[in-house]
Amino acid sequence: MTSEILLSRHEGPVLVLTINNPAARNSIGPEFFEAATDALALAASDPTVGAVVFTGAGGFFSSGGNLNQLAENRLLGKDVRRARIELLHQFIRSVRESPKPILSAVEGGAAGAGMAVAVACDLVISARNAFFSASYIKAGLSPDGGITSLLSESVSRQTVTEMCLTGDRLSAERMMALGTVTRVTDPGGAEAAAIELGRQLASGPERATARILALCRTAHSLSLEQQLDREAEAMVVSQGDPEAAEGIAAVRERRPANFAALRGDPYAPRRLGSGQNPSTQSTQAGR
Repeated sequence: MTSEILLSRHEGPVLVLTINNPAARNSIGPEFFEAATDALALAASDPTVGAVVFTGAGGFFSSGGNLNQLAENRLLGKDVRRARIELLHQFIRSVRESPKPILSAVEGGAAGAGMAVAVACDLVISARNAFFSASYIKAGLSPDGGITSLLSESVSRQTVTEMCLTGDRLSAERMMALGTVTRVTDPGGAEAAAIELGRQLASGPERATARILALCRTAHSLSLEQQLDREAEAMVVSQGDPEAAEGIAAVRERRPANFAALRGDPYAPRRLGSGQNPSTQSTQAGR
């Protein structure tokens, strides 16, 4: 899938989606939101995709909403404005509901809705010299894209409030100290580092990975009792999954697990450990 605003390529099992509007510092709008939502829907059901990386063309992640479009929105009715915002929000939902790990590779900067896109991802890889800014206030706007909720997963209410009221730029190092950025690289190295990490994640157990993502994405909003129930349910399913049989066998045999063979991944060899088929291994793992 390729469009003017969103380019895609495969790096082995990693799907790289590039925001492609460098002349406007990769500003984003309805066309991008629709294209990105469609791309994630396709990736979710594609067995050759084990992880997705979002990045920006021209050494900059995204400056956020297109100012010309935002100015035009003032002339539109509230229902139309809401519909356009919902395109962004549906994209954010698609990121948070994806069964595949979603990573952002940030170079240059991520501002406004661009920052929301970056921090909505499961893992945020940033160049050391990149900045993050909840810059809505600079344009007289309030935040969208779920950024207040997304930041609150790792940052205190007071810090989120300050970020949104000032629109100040925060360095990658500061964002890492706050817990939002997961890894910092040398300038120019974010995309390669994200792809490398994506390859590592893609080699893991596909269904267990999806369960872990679902648990981690909701943990901050649930009580301990609710999360204990969700973890118990996921563990019950995991223990009966052929992935557990392969993983346990690999640990016992002191060899790398071949999880990819269980999902038909063309990048992996086909042999399972111990010469057993998945159904036999699943039965043994549940004992």
